[in-house]
Amino acid sequence: MRIETTRHLHCTVMRASGELDHAGRVRFSARIQAVWNWSRGPVLVFDLADLDFFDSSVIGVLAMAMQRMEEEESAGRIILVQPSDHLLSVLRLTDLLSHVELRDSVEGTVAELMVHAPAATEPPPSPFYSP
Repeated sequence: MRIETTRHLHCTVMRASGELDHAGRVRFSARIQAVWNWSRGPVLVFDLADLDFFDSSVIGVLAMAMQRMEEEESAGRIILVQPSDHLLSVLRLTDLLSHVELRDSVEGTVAELMVHAPAATEPPPSPFYSP
């Protein structure tokens, strides 16, 4: 499995390709934890269109992020870009669909977040420095 992460001012985009199985879930979850503070909220944009295979591990990855947002009472958001019909069906069956936002493209999502971002009184936290 390959995970590409791109930091934008108002979100973090994570593109996954290959096979998301148990081993991939562990790596993907660790990567989410590593980039958690890259955006306020955080706002995580997942592009999973290039996954060749996924099992229930995809639910584990998304549920982990949702649970952490809930535990931290954060204003975080999870956005899925062009999820497959199969993934939508699984999200519906597990009642997770109501906890994610759906979008048509990564570029459009990033642009939308930039236009509709609240004015910040301070810069977003740096993943490299903590006061």
